[in-house]
Amino acid sequence: MEKTVEETVEETVEETVEETVEKILNTIKENPKVTVRELQEITGLSRKGVEYNIDKLKKNNRIKRMGPDKGGIWKVNP
Repeated sequence: MEKTVEETVEETVEETVEETVEKILNTIKENPKVTVRELQEITGLSRKGVEYNIDKLKKNNRIKRMGPDKGGIWKVNP
């Protein structure tokens, strides 16, 4: 069965989003003090794009901020 263009695009977008999420999680595991600016450089996303993904990860309880915004660290939940 042939895929429609919409199905192909949707799959590609889902894969790209998941790759971005994995990049962010792996970076946080390697460097819990990573900044939004550093995540921008690593992922190629805008500041808003990084913040959107961080918010989504926090809402899904995959990451948690420990300490203040400046000087705190990220913790990846198992």
